[in-house]
Amino acid sequence: MAINELTSRAVLLYDEWIKDADPRTADWPLMSSPLPQILLIGAYIYFVTSLGPKLMENRKPFDLKQIMIVYNFGIVAFSIYMCYEFLMAGWATGYSFRCDIVDYTSSPKGLRMAWTCWLYYFSKFIELLDTVFFVLRKKNSQITFLHVYHHSIMPFTWWFGVKFAAGGLGTFHALLNSIVHVIMYSYYGLSAMGPAYQKYLWWKKHMTTIQLAQFILVTVHISQFFFMKDCSYQYPVFLYIICLYGCIFLLLFLNFWYHAYTKGQRLPKAVKNGLNKNKEQ
Repeated sequence: MAINELTSRAVLLYDEWIKDADPRTADWPLMSSPLPQILLIGAYIYFVTSLGPKLMENRKPFDLKQIMIVYNFGIVAFSIYMCYEFLMAGWATGYSFRCDIVDYTSSPKGLRMAWTCWLYYFSKFIELLDTVFFVLRKKNSQITFLHVYHHSIMPFTWWFGVKFAAGGLGTFHALLNSIVHVIMYSYYGLSAMGPAYQKYLWWKKHMTTIQLAQFILVTVHISQFFFMKDCSYQYPVFLYIICLYGCIFLLLFLNFWYHAYTKGQRLPKAVKNGLNKNKEQ
């Protein structure tokens, strides 16, 4: 009886909470309930951290060169398209970069922004393949906590964003992230093409700097809200989440930067050998 009563209360709370959702996105794929995405993300975490590595333990790594070239440049094209749509739906056509509220109307711009938010949300599921490719290629050292956490939390939190606040100042980080992904996946695509293209990858050392700059800009932009006297953004809770997200990832990437570069873990072998020789002398 207690379990039934608890379940009934949970259902009532969910119904009370969901009634304020944006009706425009209710029937879009994956948007009817958070359960499908929870199952997808749960399956992803289980596969990349447990099942996948076990299945690959006694197998040779897959050669996915051609698939990865198509995949990475496909993400580049998709990211460019999302950048354009975010700009045309508001960020280049009227948004002030300050207190930009969500347009819940069925106007062409309002719907365009909402649909672009859904496209961005859906892109986070496509990007789960990043880790799947690591598993199939037996690159287990790249399956870090930072990597899996980032790929898991993004689609999960963005479901709520599309469900309740598809637009406004809470989408600036999505525009910025799409721009960064154009750069990142261009690098990954060229890298997958083999040694002949290494000469075009001189900017590898700037990749983490670009990501750090992204999280700084996201945090600075969203922090404006906390100093505005009159900003009627409809769901301030999302702004707190975005600010927290920006700070957490800024710290995580700074930690990665420290261990990967400051401590020399990602220095070229020749440089490492030189450093070791100097220490021995």
